[in-house]
Amino acid sequence: MDERKKNLLKEIVESYIKFVKPVGSQALCKKFKLSSATIRNEMAALEKLGYLEKNHVSSGRIPSERGYKYYVDNLMKPKELNGEEMLKLQTIFHNQHLQINDAITKCMEIIADITNYTSVVLGKNSSDNTLQQVSIIPLDNNQIIALVCTNKGIVENKKFTIPENIFMGELVKTCEIINKMLVGTPITKVSQRLEFDVKPIISKTIKQYEAVYEIFHDAFNDFTHNNSNVFFSGKTNILKQPEYDNIDEIKRIVNKFEDESLVRKIEENSDGINVYIGEESEFDPNVTIIKSKFNINGEEGTIAIVGPKRMEYDRVIGLLEYINKELQEKDK
Repeated sequence: MDERKKNLLKEIVESYIKFVKPVGSQALCKKFKLSSATIRNEMAALEKLGYLEKNHVSSGRIPSERGYKYYVDNLMKPKELNGEEMLKLQTIFHNQHLQINDAITKCMEIIADITNYTSVVLGKNSSDNTLQQVSIIPLDNNQIIALVCTNKGIVENKKFTIPENIFMGELVKTCEIINKMLVGTPITKVSQRLEFDVKPIISKTIKQYEAVYEIFHDAFNDFTHNNSNVFFSGKTNILKQPEYDNIDEIKRIVNKFEDESLVRKIEENSDGINVYIGEESEFDPNVTIIKSKFNINGEEGTIAIVGPKRMEYDRVIGLLEYINKELQEKDK
């Protein structure tokens, strides 16, 4: 592609991103100081190459998926953050009281807010974990904390108020049985084994075994629920985009966001910031997903922005580059 075609394609992509209107030759003549006929010929050539598409209701053109991809790979430069954006994100990263996963989630909330797109944070699914240990920590006023730990270092705790007719020794004894029988069990299978393997045993030795069973059952259920590790921010933001102006499109994308197995496909395995447009997103043919994996102090996962194919690529990539740089600083 020669320089003039590159400049025209860049202008058409950026104009369509900004105004959501097909671009005609007249709009480009003045900027490029070329005749309308020359512009039309160049646009026709770009269309033949697969970088532009003809809009059905206008004589103008819009970028194709291939056109967006060429723009991202060859023509676009990441946009620098303005002072306000940088300050908001720095405030999160410099907060010493925040765990790294909480900092990541809060930063992606900010990005969803300032871009008006949907952000996603995918942690490692608890299904990858096996049970390592269960512990009981007594507190005052008939309260305990149940701790569930996995082989990959995930720890979940839940506070319970125990009935007066349950003795601490019964809880400790049940804890020992669970650790003896269930350590090494995939975390998603623990509740099932607790019911069918552990419950029959404690029923023979513990008077209030049903109530004791419920305490541990609730602890494991909470663990599995809390560690699905899929966090959305601005889930409805994408519905504000003109591409979603009819009820069928809205229902379709909302249903996809609710399908965790489909959302899990957003997970990124490659290094760097990667852009998936339309069909290559494997999520929805009408969206772009820009994503990056992270591995900081043992915390692994993916951060992603979901928006229309007509996304402000330069701005989103600039924001994700800034977050990646801050995360690398945290990992030193």
